[in-house]
Amino acid sequence: MAAAGATRFEAMEQLLRALADPTRLRIVGLLLAGEVCVCHIHETLRIPQPKASRHLAYLKRARLVADRRNGLWVYYRLVEPADAVLRAIVDTIAHCCAAHVPIAERDRRRLERATGRCCTLRDRPAARPCCSGATGERL
Repeated sequence: MAAAGATRFEAMEQLLRALADPTRLRIVGLLLAGEVCVCHIHETLRIPQPKASRHLAYLKRARLVADRRNGLWVYYRLVEPADAVLRAIVDTIAHCCAAHVPIAERDRRRLERATGRCCTLRDRPAARPCCSGATGERL
């Protein structure tokens, strides 16, 4: 049992390190709308393509995103962690990006303009203590 706990701790540490960067959080915010080509990620975030790819590789090593190739293009999507604890962390981050971080909303609108498709957010648990109060504070 101790080995399983250590493995979960290591996976949680890897996940939190991956999410501890503003660019990677913005990428996660974009991927909440579904699969996105790396070309649209770097264009939307206004960062160089190598920087976007480097951050996506970090997220992939943390098992937070998966990719698929289509010719010259690489598309990324979020991966649901199998572990319930890790999934709760990802769900919380996703909720915060979707409901409380205006820059993530602006990024999604910019992605919509770049791709010409509606970037509706993936379904996430709606009931959150942060949204049950009257303030609805945004970061």
